Amino acid sequence: MTALPATDGGFAPRDAEDGSWASSFASRVADLRSEGVTYEDSASFLRALTKSGILRFTDIRDRPDRFFLAHRLLARHAPEHGPGFWIRFTVQFNLFAGTVVALGGPEHLKQLDAIQDAGQLGCFGLTERLAGVNSGLVVNTTARWDPATETFIIDSPNEGSAKNWISQGLCAEKAVCVANLTVGQQRCGPHAFLIDLRDPRDGRLAAGITVGDMGRKTTGNDLDNAWIEFHDVRVPKSALLNRYGDVDARGRYVPAVEGVRTMDMIGQRLFTGRVAVAQAALTFTRGLFAATRAYSDGKRCTMRGDAGQFLSDVPQLNSLYANVGTQLASMDAFVAGCEAELATCLARRAIPPLDLTRAIAVAKIRAVETSIASCHALKQEVGSYALMAGTGFENTDFLQCCKFAEGDSRILSQKLARDAFGEFVKNKGKAPRGWSKAEAGACRRVARAVADATRAGKGKSAAWDSAWVDVYALADAVCDRVVLERTGGRGGERARL
Repeated sequence: MTALPATDGGFAPRDAEDGSWASSFASRVADLRSEGVTYEDSASFLRALTKSGILRFTDIRDRPDRFFLAHRLLARHAPEHGPGFWIRFTVQFNLFAGTVVALGGPEHLKQLDAIQDAGQLGCFGLTERLAGVNSGLVVNTTARWDPATETFIIDSPNEGSAKNWISQGLCAEKAVCVANLTVGQQRCGPHAFLIDLRDPRDGRLAAGITVGDMGRKTTGNDLDNAWIEFHDVRVPKSALLNRYGDVDARGRYVPAVEGVRTMDMIGQRLFTGRVAVAQAALTFTRGLFAATRAYSDGKRCTMRGDAGQFLSDVPQLNSLYANVGTQLASMDAFVAGCEAELATCLARRAIPPLDLTRAIAVAKIRAVETSIASCHALKQEVGSYALMAGTGFENTDFLQCCKFAEGDSRILSQKLARDAFGEFVKNKGKAPRGWSKAEAGACRRVARAVADATRAGKGKSAAWDSAWVDVYALADAVCDRVVLERTGGRGGERARL
């Protein structure tokens, strides 16, 4: 087969839905730049995009299709511009605004409209120095209710509780701060507060707030990442996002919905984020493969004895294009199914069922790992082209950002494995119905390793860690089954690159 020059090889993104709106949004971001752009410049670009109203903060609830489509359209720019602006955008519209939409009351939604109309920026203060992407949802920042002044006092009680790696933290005027709430003697768990990071009168940092730059990164330096400390910062009662819990007139904490923890609802933003991250990784990979295919289709290889042959005709590269194309199509369909189900939940303000949250975790893991493996394999086959600036290979750390964003893939794999092993134990050491042989075998190996470690005097965590190889094998087997079940057998196997 002789390749034809200037083709994308079928790797071009396919987003035909909502065409008129998509064209309008695409034109709004067409002037996106990264070369020589400071994080202040990037922030200004997002302010203008936010203020335009092309995507409303509330579209995560009212038009989730547009919310996800906007993320995919922006991800098309990632091979050229890296991860900076895409991360800034998802922090603004998903983590910051999405949390307010999900947890706030009517007055908070009015505030959110005002923030958007003013083109202001927000950040999301969850991760901390001693509770990062490999620690799970741990919060040490405190919020204490002061009945005398009817204010909350937010504090970073120690160095490890400072908010860490907060994207947009140097430029934002607003923040959603997650802190452990105490009302009287009652510990109420992590809650979210909509606060002024900067004084609205002069733009200076609000009293008691200190921020610092995380430093220069290998990529995405058009995005500001900050650490943030709170020193007895007083915020009004209205700052508490109170859809699921509030302090009443008598100074008591009252849950609005029994059995629903606010922290669980904060975690809902991670579900939307995981779908967006999965789609962004796949979109980046399609873009890189399309650009590289266009190059290799036009690159003649006369040394192969046929002046009419091109680099794309080299067997291993030709095979890679075919295999990855099939894998991307399967993963696109799998993730799209997760998006459709999640969009229904968002529109209904319903909590996603457990099987969907598990599928979303699998989507994030598999989409990112498939993308990393595919792009790495491609780099090995195109020689010096992969070293050239402007090819997209210089921005493959976008995928590294995807790997740890919205729940590190290793942590998600650990949860999949723990949940599966818990089912196995509950079922008295037998595989539940519908499981694969690989899952059952991995569970048996984990059980033996944990038992051996326990007999040797190791604690629960150390015993689990001793089985880490089989723990991740179990997670892989769970991923295989979930993809297989949801695609009817299409795309169930990982790509052989």
